[in-house]
Amino acid sequence: MTGTYSIVRLKVSLSLAQAEAIAAGVLAAGREHGMLPLSVAVLDAGSQIVLVKREDGCGVLRCDIALGKAAGALGMGIPSRTIRDRLKDRPAFQSAIAVAADGRFIPVPGGVLILDANGAAIGAVGVSGDTSDKDEFVAIEGIRAAGMLPDPPEPAADWQKSSL
Repeated sequence: MTGTYSIVRLKVSLSLAQAEAIAAGVLAAGREHGMLPLSVAVLDAGSQIVLVKREDGCGVLRCDIALGKAAGALGMGIPSRTIRDRLKDRPAFQSAIAVAADGRFIPVPGGVLILDANGAAIGAVGVSGDTSDKDEFVAIEGIRAAGMLPDPPEPAADWQKSSL
């Protein structure tokens, strides 16, 4: 068979440069607020990993938890805080989702959607390392620092009061 073959590039919903800017913003906010060592995962709209970073001293499961928070938010189309709130009385459904998601489903705050100007999700950020409320706060801060729109747009009002 003869002919010319070309590689077709896939459309990118979230670039590596954008993911790096988000992760840098997350980690900077964590240091500014004296948080425990963090892991951050940035996924594109197809729930594919664009970037994962782990600070020195971070627990060994934190990257997996950050991935689960971000993937759960994308999979359900809502932030992980909303997932927790809506499913708190439905443990069997939570378990079923976790099985369907091959374990990439962590229904606690810290999974934040990244929106485009039209309100469509183009990716998600998951953060793990401190309390879930604090993780969500720095995820939101990281998305904003990169000049993008987070969902939820604001962290929980009492995020600073949460403790491990």
